[in-house]
Amino acid sequence: MNKQRAKEIATSLIMANVTYNGDRVYIEQVNDNKDTASIHLINQPGNSLEVSLNNLIEH
Repeated sequence: MNKQRAKEIATSLIMANVTYNGDRVYIEQVNDNKDTASIHLINQPGNSLEVSLNNLIEH
């Protein structure tokens, strides 16, 4: 995923359809220095992960 698009999604009030390894996720924030994003799975809001932007797919 493009870094700028990930930032737009993270700050938007509208939920985007983004997946990580096939599971829908919510992007919490984007780390500019590492090209990663803090995310959590929609069905596991208390479990945050830091993943490469390359592994996020917008549908």
